Amino acid sequence: MAKPKAPEIDEKALSKKYRTSVTRLIRAWKSGQSDVEIATQTGIDLTTLRQIKTDIELAHRRIRLEKKKEALAHSHASLQHQIFLRPLL
Repeated sequence: MAKPKAPEIDEKALSKKYRTSVTRLIRAWKSGQSDVEIATQTGIDLTTLRQIKTDIELAHRRIRLEKKKEALAHSHASLQHQIFLRPLL
């Protein structure tokens, strides 16, 4: 079976904003490298690297929050439909 795809983050915009390859940084984090190791390998300042990481985390949180709101709205709508079909049971 196919692995569920991670939420899409605009890596190009982040790469342009920070003038570095964000895709490469994400791959390094996924491989288990620490922030200090990545900073020394890429030459990026540690504070900039942590800012990139927080931007990515915030983007993930926004996506999860939007999905949660959509699911809540969908379940609320189906609950109203269910009450309409079976009132006072």
